Amino acid sequence: MIAFILKRVVSGIGLLVAISTIAYLLIFSSSTNIALNILGQDATDEQILAKQQELGLNRPIFERYFDWLSNAISGDFGNSWFNSEPVVSAIFNRLPITLTIVTFAMAIAATFAILLGTVAAIKGGWIDRAVQFMAIAGFAIPGFLLAIILVTFLAIRTQLLPATGWVSFAEDPANWSRSLILPVVSLVLATVASAAQQIRSAVKGVIERDFVRTLTSRGIPRKEIIFKHVLRAAAPAGLTVLSLQFVGMLGGSVIIEKIFALPGMGELAVNATTQGDTPVVMGVVVYTVIIVIFVNLIVDLLNGWLNPKVRLA
Repeated sequence: MIAFILKRVVSGIGLLVAISTIAYLLIFSSSTNIALNILGQDATDEQILAKQQELGLNRPIFERYFDWLSNAISGDFGNSWFNSEPVVSAIFNRLPITLTIVTFAMAIAATFAILLGTVAAIKGGWIDRAVQFMAIAGFAIPGFLLAIILVTFLAIRTQLLPATGWVSFAEDPANWSRSLILPVVSLVLATVASAAQQIRSAVKGVIERDFVRTLTSRGIPRKEIIFKHVLRAAAPAGLTVLSLQFVGMLGGSVIIEKIFALPGMGELAVNATTQGDTPVVMGVVVYTVIIVIFVNLIVDLLNGWLNPKVRLA
């Protein structure tokens, strides 16, 4: 198991370095004049040149990248070029908001997806057809459209919930929970149907395998077969589906946070990318990749525990 974990950690580090390198090169391959964005349209050529020299933009790109990488390894991602806020502080102030929304949404979506997918695979009939229909509808209707509909009916017209904004738990637990509802529900509705469909396919595929028919022919109760054998065999595929959905939610939270005016990682990423604030963009990229790697590592460990063959793959 230790070798299995080390292998996954090493591959995760390699992925982190590769993605950070590609992101850094893509940022500086654009035609955006970062110095002009910082100084404003009224800046003179001399001021722009001085700012470029101050930021090191006149140095070779790979030299700049290796300087950034050596500092990032020690945990120093620099300061924002626009407000001088340390990148680590900017991320840590916003990361809890995004993780709170995504974690709650993932927990709810996983619960309903597992229940709906399992029941659809076992019972079939109208439940199976309903899950497949919802999956198609979920792919057809964008998540941001669901969010706008929820805001329109539950916040603007009925005023049952706040349309925008964020309240910290320490400040007001009741309003904190109310500010969570619409963003979380938006992410859940955009995710649960497709996840349920894929889990339904995984469970159904296990039910149709020979060992299930053998257990049934031996007179073992149906419930015992389902809960003790079928769900365990389908769990690796289900965990993989849910991990992909989690990554999708991280991406979807960018739009959701903009719609609901939430000061999370999504808003930080959009603003930094629009301005060309490279230190912040790279910090967001690194921390997001670390989260994804950590989630995938947990899923790999669970899959290895459920299926020893995975550890040998």
